[in-house]
Amino acid sequence: MVLLAAAVCTKAGKAIVSRQFVEMTRTRIEGLLAAFPKLMSTGKQHTFVETDSVRYVYQPLEKLYMVLVTTKNSNILEDLETLRLFSRVIPEYCRVLEEGEISEHCFDIIFAFDEIVALGYRENVNLAQIRTFTEMDSHEEKVFRAVRETQEREANAEMRRKAKELQQARRDAERAGKKAPGFGGFGSSGMSGVSPATIITDSLVEPEKPKMTPAPVRPSGPSKALKLGAKGKEVDNFVDKLKSEGENIIMHSAGKKQSEASKVLQPPVNTESVHLKIEEKISLTCGRDGGLQNMEILGMIILRVSDDQNGRIRLHINNNDKKGVQLQTHPNVDKKLFTAESLIGLKNPEKSFPLNSDVGVLKWRLQTTDESLIPLTINCWPSESGSNCDVNIEYELQDEGLELNDVIISIPVPSGVGAPVIGDLDGEYRHDSRKNILEWCLPVIDENNKSGSLEFSIAGKPNDFFPVNVSFVSRRNYSDIQVAKVTQVEGDSPVKFSLETSFVVDKYEIL
Repeated sequence: MVLLAAAVCTKAGKAIVSRQFVEMTRTRIEGLLAAFPKLMSTGKQHTFVETDSVRYVYQPLEKLYMVLVTTKNSNILEDLETLRLFSRVIPEYCRVLEEGEISEHCFDIIFAFDEIVALGYRENVNLAQIRTFTEMDSHEEKVFRAVRETQEREANAEMRRKAKELQQARRDAERAGKKAPGFGGFGSSGMSGVSPATIITDSLVEPEKPKMTPAPVRPSGPSKALKLGAKGKEVDNFVDKLKSEGENIIMHSAGKKQSEASKVLQPPVNTESVHLKIEEKISLTCGRDGGLQNMEILGMIILRVSDDQNGRIRLHINNNDKKGVQLQTHPNVDKKLFTAESLIGLKNPEKSFPLNSDVGVLKWRLQTTDESLIPLTINCWPSESGSNCDVNIEYELQDEGLELNDVIISIPVPSGVGAPVIGDLDGEYRHDSRKNILEWCLPVIDENNKSGSLEFSIAGKPNDFFPVNVSFVSRRNYSDIQVAKVTQVEGDSPVKFSLETSFVVDKYEIL
């Protein structure tokens, strides 16, 4: 198969987004797309149309068309399979299939197209892999940024402390009638009358900000000037209509809305001066016929001290892990002390932990392909029944020590065939007709609710119902690593501390 171009165009042949995979001029592709609507015969339903030189393979997207331009000797079955994947990519980035929405997300769509086809040939990828490749999320980058921000905060605090010391030294010298202490170096003799201490202090201490005078109040009255946000009422009306149709609308307002995970796992309201967070993330990929392809657990203990009296402390760790995680302490933590006594303390016991900043003191990692370590198994079993497909899907909690909350199992369903017919069901379900996803919602999965099943029927093929994605949150961590107590370095007296634990999903899919 040689794919020349992929485009989203209007019914009149106007190109909205077009990606050429071989050397083609803009005039050439615009001419091909402009000729495409004229070639379609009315009253007949086809998925392709041919000319003397090229073949158009297309699929309607409401008021638009998803069009692939291929050579005439390409395999039509492969073309149709590729077209289905292209059509499933568009709703991933566009909330509605309209010209304005596609133009707004054109670069995201083009990047996704490039993951499907390279130099005219189809890549062996699915929708989940395309999403992963385009997001390019990196845990190592997040850790690096967090460490760098911590170092910057520490450097700024040290800079302010030095500035105060220099300013105090200058004031003491002025009171004693002595010359302010200077610093040797190049060019010190050329700056007469100004002490280096004064220069450094002035550059480090922020000047006092000028007070803002209130602006004069203008007389109120009708104005004919243009107003920003004048279309707000139209947007609100549109949102209200969507809500009335049963759509779940998420409004993005500045600093008011949080992610779904943060809504469930709210941090404790009353935190102590020593606050600890145990965070774990899981990334898992399973095959639909069984077999764990990869599972990775990343965990970290984060310490935050808000009182300088509790800066010199040690954390007593209970490591009851039997799964074989790899532990790693922060470079400033005494590794020998941790190995011998499971205590987390600084190498220099005279120093204190940084104040009012999150510091990762211990992290761990588990990477395995052992199926017995999967916390929650998902078995999706689609079987064809005439023109429909009967799907049976079940879950089973393998680790009975876990309690999973707000579990959502997302199953893709074919588009344009209506809503699925639900049979037996444990829990609740939601059908998102825009994203073509059936969401199986379970409030809690624990040892008292270890397994459950869902049955539904819909037109389609078995491959249409993969990949299955799972999301959940938990206040119990997967690796049994806990903080038993916190004590002072001197006297070994106990310190009151608060603790929050979270176990969330980074990726959990059955391909």
